[in-house]
Amino acid sequence: MEISSVQADSPGRDNRSNRSLNGEWVEITNNSRRAVDLDGWTLKGEDGHRYKFKDFRLSGRSTVRIHTGEGRDTRTDLFQDRRDHVWGNRSDTATLRDDHGRTVDTETWGRHHHRR
Repeated sequence: MEISSVQADSPGRDNRSNRSLNGEWVEITNNSRRAVDLDGWTLKGEDGHRYKFKDFRLSGRSTVRIHTGEGRDTRTDLFQDRRDHVWGNRSDTATLRDDHGRTVDTETWGRHHHRR
């Protein structure tokens, strides 16, 4: 199970429209042959926003795209139903954890500037 792709900077202007929010997404890929029950798993960003998977099984050799905005969940697309962007355009880290809180994968992009 891995975070296979991230589009943190939605195409066009970040105007908080649902289209703009759904242009921001994280993809998770199941590289094994077996389906994985993601119920209780979480996808979290540096600022603490968290998406929790509910009643979702990811088939073997499949990918699901988790969009920020509103929509109807399907086998290939899930929606956080948020009204604001959550992923940092310039830098952020997405962390995927299993239902026991163990880190499964992380994906970091951009530069991190630590303020003192």
